[in-house]
Amino acid sequence: MSKFAVFFTIMITFCLVNLPMANAQQTALVGGRLIDGFGHQPLANSVILIKDGIILKVGSIDTLPVPNDYKVVSTEGMDVLPGLWENHAHLMLTGHADYVHWRKEYTSKLASEIMPASAEQLLLAGITSARDLGAPLEDSILIKKQIESGEIPGPRLYVSGPFLQHKPYPGTEHYRWGIDGVKDAKLKVNKLADAGVDIIKLIDHDMMTIEEAQSIVDQAHKRNLVVVAHAHKPDEIRRGLEIGVDNFEHTGLTTAPEYPEDVIRLLKERTAKGRIAGGPLFWTPTVEGLWNYETTVSNFERLDDKCWHRGLEPSTIKDIRDSLGNVGQLEYMQLTPLRKPTLKRKIQQLKDTGVVMLIGTDSGIPTKFHCQSTWNELSVWVNEMDISPMDTIRAATYWPSVLMKVSDKTGTISAGKYADIIAVKGDVLRYINLLQNVDMVMKGGKVYKLNGLPTAD
Repeated sequence: MSKFAVFFTIMITFCLVNLPMANAQQTALVGGRLIDGFGHQPLANSVILIKDGIILKVGSIDTLPVPNDYKVVSTEGMDVLPGLWENHAHLMLTGHADYVHWRKEYTSKLASEIMPASAEQLLLAGITSARDLGAPLEDSILIKKQIESGEIPGPRLYVSGPFLQHKPYPGTEHYRWGIDGVKDAKLKVNKLADAGVDIIKLIDHDMMTIEEAQSIVDQAHKRNLVVVAHAHKPDEIRRGLEIGVDNFEHTGLTTAPEYPEDVIRLLKERTAKGRIAGGPLFWTPTVEGLWNYETTVSNFERLDDKCWHRGLEPSTIKDIRDSLGNVGQLEYMQLTPLRKPTLKRKIQQLKDTGVVMLIGTDSGIPTKFHCQSTWNELSVWVNEMDISPMDTIRAATYWPSVLMKVSDKTGTISAGKYADIIAVKGDVLRYINLLQNVDMVMKGGKVYKLNGLPTAD
């Protein structure tokens, strides 16, 4: 072999050996105030070292030097937080006011247009993890896998696939599955689990037999799935507590002024058990849509915000806009003004019982767009429901990761976790509404939004 060939071979070997280091994604977020999700004192002048999508070290400018081979992204003047969770999203919906029309015209476009658009809108709003509750099974799993592979942008998805209920409403059988006996209940849970869902969602479980409902929860827990349940009716709550659901959804009870005394007593008995019962009892109240509806009617400019257009076909955008032409006349919302005055009392009751509340919004239902819903929920909690900004942020970061059994991977900004991080200019502990304009969005170490603009544009 010639001297040149030997030299060439040595150089190629050197490059191959050092290729992983050369291509490693190494980023340092430097200068911002860190609100890490654990709920304690924020860290000023923070430094976050990220390698290959994972947080390597966290410190401050004074304590953690940035290695020379790291790309520095300045977060000076910003609050830096864990990526937010949206705990009650419907990716198959995008704010259209007519469900019957939507099912007829868009069911065939869910996987190709609607759900990818919803996922990207959530991500650009600072949502790096989301629970998608209720959608056709094949579409849910496909979108989840496409996001995981990097084929499409979106938050880390935790999906339920179809709801399980006593009987599906007419025309909804593709995303609502009825239950007919204990054997059928176990069969359907196993079918969902085998397909790859993360959650089982129950609706109208008070109309099932106790044996059917109990078998769903038992089989779901056997398959290591989280069980969430509607709390629209007092009996849904009573039954849900009896069978051991993990998380209730919505404030519910329509225009009733408060939860019945026996329900509150049962909730306190459950929260008193804590770890003995398998951990905290979680509740996702979804209040912002109800609270803000009257404001939307009087000032519907937010419906004209083009953020919700992203990823949708022009004809779809027009169809959605046309459906919202008379927001104050929507049949879906006619009871809402009577429900709003009950919300503060119900939220206070839930706080008093000791349930752990989560940020979730029902995003996608009429007038609620994925690019807006989550920050609005945060705002209502802080500015109307007297929940502290720090507790509200933890309800959108740390606590969801605990419920979904992924707190070792996400939910806080700490060493060993995914680099799912957002940053916003200003003081979010004083002005939570700043989260309506997230300046930076990073998921898995990849920046999807910087200086308030999507990096893909």
